[in-house]
Amino acid sequence: MNYQARPRVAITGLGAVTPLALNVEGTWEGLVNGRSGVALITQFDASDLPCRIAAEVKGFDPVQYVSFKDARRMARVSLLALAAAREAIADAGLSTPVPEPERTGVLIGTGMGGFERAAEALELYRAKGLRGVGPFAFLACVPNMPAYHVGLDIQATGPLSTIVSACATGTQAIGEGAEWIRRGAADVVLAGGAEGLVHVATVGGFAVLRGLSLRNHEPERACRPFDAERDGFVIGEGAGVVVLEELEHARARGAEIYAEVLGQASSADAFHPAAPDPDGAGAVRAMRWALEDAQVDPEQVDYINAHGSSTPLNDATETKAIKTLFGEHAYQVAISSTKSMLGHLMGAAGAVEAIVTVLTIKHGIIHPTINYETPDPACDLDYVPNMARRAEVNLALSNSFGLGGQNACLVLGKYTDSRHQT
Repeated sequence: MNYQARPRVAITGLGAVTPLALNVEGTWEGLVNGRSGVALITQFDASDLPCRIAAEVKGFDPVQYVSFKDARRMARVSLLALAAAREAIADAGLSTPVPEPERTGVLIGTGMGGFERAAEALELYRAKGLRGVGPFAFLACVPNMPAYHVGLDIQATGPLSTIVSACATGTQAIGEGAEWIRRGAADVVLAGGAEGLVHVATVGGFAVLRGLSLRNHEPERACRPFDAERDGFVIGEGAGVVVLEELEHARARGAEIYAEVLGQASSADAFHPAAPDPDGAGAVRAMRWALEDAQVDPEQVDYINAHGSSTPLNDATETKAIKTLFGEHAYQVAISSTKSMLGHLMGAAGAVEAIVTVLTIKHGIIHPTINYETPDPACDLDYVPNMARRAEVNLALSNSFGLGGQNACLVLGKYTDSRHQT
C-alpha cells in the first residue's frame, strides 16, 4: 500500500441515540459530568430475573422519525439506527436525498438485529398459527434492515453492507467504511452500529452466562470498569452513526472536519466463544495492526477509549494487552470507559465510543470512568477515575473486544492540513 497516496478519511458528521440522551450533544454532556444511564428495566417485567437493570434509551418516540404504520413494522434497532443517521447526515451538512447517491455508501452493523420481532412472531405462531404472524415479521428481524432503512431514507445507491461481529460491530463497521473510501468505492459513507435488545431473552441469557452485574439495588453504581469490585457488565441499547468522507471531497464542500480515521484493524482470539484470551494476544494484534495501518508509533497515543466492559476477565485482559503493546508508555496514556455510564450497547457500543473519542479530540476533555472506587492490582493504569479531565488529545485509540474473540480497533487523530502518511 502506498500510504502517501491513499485517500485520507475525514469524519464530518456525528449522530447518536443513547441511554443518556437522544442526540450527541446530550450524550456528551452527560458523559463529561459523570452521569449514569443505568436504571431498573422498564421494557418488560424483570422481577423473576437475577439481573433487573439495564441502560435503556429513554423517551424515544419512533413516530418522530417515521409514520405510525412504519414504526409498527420496523424493529427497534432499525428505528434507533435511523434516528442516529438523520442526526449525523444533518450534522455533516448534507441534504437528503444525498447529492451523489452512487458515491454514497451505508455500512451499519448490529449484534443481533431485530431479535425481538422474531420472538414476537414465534409467540404469535404458537398461539394462533400462521394466520397470527404478520407479513413484515421476518423482514423486521433480519440484521441488514438497519442499513437498508438508513440507505432508503437518504436514497444512497452506492455500497450497502452490514457488519455482525458482536461487541466489535460498531468499531469494525467504521473501519471498513473507511476502507471503502480508501479504495475509491465511495466518497461518503454512513457507518456505525445499532442495537435494541433490552429483552427478556438477552438479559436472561447473559445472566445464565454469569456475565451481568447483579447490583440491582444500586443501578447507577453497577457498571464499574477496572474497579476491584466489578461483577459484570450492564446490557444497554442505542445507536451511533458517523459520516465518513474522503478528505478532498469534504474540503471541496466546506464541511467541518471533526477528526480523521488514520488506521483500523480487526483480529481474532481463536480461543473461546465468551472468554477473552487470557494473554490478550488478540487485543494486542488489533491495536498493533491499527497503529501500523495509521503509520504511527504507540508512544504517540494520548488516549484510549477502552472496551472496559466491567467484567472481571475482560478489564484485566485489556489492561494486560495495553501494557504488552505500549510498555512503559501505558502508564502515561489516559484511559476511560464509556460503558461505565452507557452500559454495553453491544453492536452500537463501538460506534458510540468512536463518536465519544472524536469529541474527546475536538474538545480536549476526557470523560471519566465512573464508579472507580477500589483499585485492582491487575488493573493499574490511569483510568481517569470519576472526574473528567482536560487534556490535549491528538491521537487516540478506540477499542472493542467481543464475543467469539472478535477484536477491532480504530486510530483517530486530530485533523491537520499538514498530515502526511509515509
